[in-house]
Amino acid sequence: YLHEFFYALMQGYDAYHLKTDVQIGGTDQLFNIVTAARKLMEVLGERPNIAIIHGILPGTDGVVKMSKSLGNHIPLQTDPEDMYGKVMSVPDIAMGSYFRLVTSLTPTEIDEIEVGLESGEFHPRDVKMRLAREIVGIYFGEDFVDKAEAAFRRVFQEREDPEEMPDFLISYGLALVDVMVEAGLTKSKGEARRLIEQRGVRLDGVVIESPGEILELDEPKVLRVGKRHFLRLLPPEE
Repeated sequence: YLHEFFYALMQGYDAYHLKTDVQIGGTDQLFNIVTAARKLMEVLGERPNIAIIHGILPGTDGVVKMSKSLGNHIPLQTDPEDMYGKVMSVPDIAMGSYFRLVTSLTPTEIDEIEVGLESGEFHPRDVKMRLAREIVGIYFGEDFVDKAEAAFRRVFQEREDPEEMPDFLISYGLALVDVMVEAGLTKSKGEARRLIEQRGVRLDGVVIESPGEILELDEPKVLRVGKRHFLRLLPPEE
């Protein structure tokens, strides 16, 4: 674990070299900032900087910190509908952290929401939809909020296909797992097969049973992978 020690040490030396007045970080950086940076600056004759420590935003699993490598992140470079849907997948227990760390609601407003949830005055679904609206509004603007919410209701509450989805032109005899990988719906054929075996893939609403499914289409059909990924498959051009 020597590399962990040197990481903290060199981060502290960065603060000394730059004569940093303030360092901001999450609770995972508490040792690096408070112990390494402040103590090192003091030893080297500089005034210790001010440490501002924030909470860490949990990922969509509601447990560990949000991280792309862990697959529990909500990307900023996505569309409003996807962001809204991913926020709605966050566990109820993590909503308070999201309200505090992501939205512009005041502490008093957030406290009122949490009291309402605890008393049963507010339904968790309604509160989470407010959270999703707040976050989509911050990153995309209020003009996109209603459309994102309507798309969520249509797909997840009314069980309909979204109005907009990407098209994918297939060729004769193309395997479904190949389509899923080429279209970016899965990272590998192995992942595609597992999703099919778990009954998580549908074609025009029909569950695909075989991982070896070969596509032979004479008309457009909608491929649904998991809860949020849709693809309109187009038959080969004559």
